[in-house]
Order: sequence, then structure tokens, then C-alpha cells
Amino acid sequence: MSIAKFEHVNVTVSDPKKTASMLTQLFGWKVRWEGPSKYDGYTVHVGTDEDYLALYALPQQERPDEESYYRTGAVNHFGILVDDLDETEQKILEAGYRTHSHQTYDPGSRFYFHDHDDIEWEVVSYA
Repeated sequence: MSIAKFEHVNVTVSDPKKTASMLTQLFGWKVRWEGPSKYDGYTVHVGTDEDYLALYALPQQERPDEESYYRTGAVNHFGILVDDLDETEQKILEAGYRTHSHQTYDPGSRFYFHDHDDIEWEVVSYA
């Protein structure tokens, strides 16, 4: 039996196109698909040919937290693996985000930042 591979995660954001634009700018990803989705919402798939994030938003986000599709950023953080931590951090800083919690540990280094929806992103390198 082959080992299963992570393919995507779906997260609710305030503006899928804005978040997708940030991710393509910072990490070199591409928009794979976008269009209407569940509960009359809108979704943008952004990532690589192998895996992606499904960025979802309702037409109105005023409903109570009945399920995860109604909660913006219902995750702890997303971990993004990069080859060059310093270069990636510079892009993030130039885009206007603040980085924090820099750590070096065995086997790599990492830092974090929060986006416009207060979603936390961990950027890590094992280089």
C-alpha cells in the first residue's frame, strides 16, 4: 500500500482573491482554480501542481460560528517550507507584514507572521 499524501486544506478567509494574491507574491505559488462554492461562497485554490490551499469566503460573514466554514482562520497556523529563509522574510517584510518568534533548532530555522485576517503562517527552512 502506498503512503497517503497531503493534497489540500480548505480555510475560510475574508477575501480569497486578496489572500491568494499575497501567497502568490510571497511564495511563488499559482492560482489553480477559482469560482463559486458551498453556501453561495467563493473559493480560490492556490498552491503548486501537487498541493494547494482552498481559500473560501461566504458572501456575508455575519453568521454565527455554526461550523468551520463560518469561522475566519479556524486553524492554528500553516507551515510553509522554503529554501531561503532570509529571502522569503525580506519579501514578507516588504509586503508590509511583521515577522516574529524567530528560532533556530535542529534541524532548521523558522519564524512566524500574521496576515490581514490574523491567520498565522510559520515559515521554515531546513537548508
